[in-house]
Parts: sequence; C-alpha cells; structure tokens
Amino acid sequence: MKNLNDIKNFYERQVGKKEQIEQDITNLQTKLKVNRKQVKNLEKAHEIVKLVGGETQQQLHYHISDITSLALEGVFENPYKLILDFVERRGKVECDLLFERDGATIKPKRASGFGALDIASLALRVACWSMQSPRTRPTIIIDEPFRNLSERYHEPASQMVKEISNKLGIQFIISTHTPALAIYADREFKTTIKNGKSKIKIQ
Repeated sequence: MKNLNDIKNFYERQVGKKEQIEQDITNLQTKLKVNRKQVKNLEKAHEIVKLVGGETQQQLHYHISDITSLALEGVFENPYKLILDFVERRGKVECDLLFERDGATIKPKRASGFGALDIASLALRVACWSMQSPRTRPTIIIDEPFRNLSERYHEPASQMVKEISNKLGIQFIISTHTPALAIYADREFKTTIKNGKSKIKIQ
C-alpha cells in the first residue's frame, strides 16, 4: 500500500502534466490565431494580385491588341483583329496572340499570305516600344518589313506607317526594295553598290 508521500508526489506530477497541457493548448490557440490572420492577409494579397493582374492585362490589351488591330484596319478591307488570350499553364499566366475575324480565331501564322502577319509584327514592335519606361529614343529601324504583303496593299501600308509616325512621334527608318512602300516617306534615299562600295543618294 502506497504511503501518503507517494500519493502526494503522484498528485503533484499529474498537476504538473495538467498545467503543461493547458500551456500547450494556450500556445496552440495563439498560433492558430496568428495562422488565421496570416491566411486572411494572404487571401487579401491574392485578391490584390488578381486585381493588379487584371488591370495589367487590360493595359496590355490596349497597348498590344488595339494598336495592332488599328494597324491591320488601316491596310486591309476585311482585316483580322488581334486578340490577347490569357491562359494559365503550369501555374503561370501566359498570353496567346490570336487573329480573329468573323467570329473565328486562328494562330497568326495560319493567316493566308503572311501579309497580315507582317503588319501585325510592325505594330507589335510599336506597341512594345510604347510600353517602355523610360522610353528609348523614338526611332525604329526596319529591314524589308512587308516582304509578304501583296502589291495592292503597299500604298495603304505606307500610309499606315506615316500615320503611326505622326500620332506617336516615332521616326521610322525603313530599308526596302519596294518603291510603293516609300510613297508617304518624308525623305527617300537610294542606295547602290558599285565596286564593293555603297553609295547613298537623296531622292
């Protein structure tokens, strides 16, 4: 039979265990409150990221889609419209560029003749330049930008480049073998090569 001291010691040990358990519960409750607060903060941050992401997508849509679509409208009678399709892949948001016309969408490389792709490529360069902060010097140099464009669209393409130049204050320096693409140019230089030397003549 246990003596009184053994019973007392056993009781004290149990009281100590009880106090430790109560302290552990208090600590866990504190951690739970902190974790719940962190979860709420993360949810708010996620909403802010979604909001900023949506606004960024809208800005990209304006700078890229609208500028490119306007360029296509300035050249073709029944133009494609450039669509930005934001999709999530492998946990990241990516942007697909698509041509849309008459309710149907296709990849730009599938556009007939590649002329529309030439116009879109130039407009995309302008859109990317316009989004730079700070912007670089407003000069874009291009070599044979419309090599796949049908001859009947050369003059409208030249006019479109001129309008972009005037509206955005960009100087285009274009190298081309197609005289019609220089119709709306401010200045024209003719380059020839003779005996391995290049000669430039102001027209």
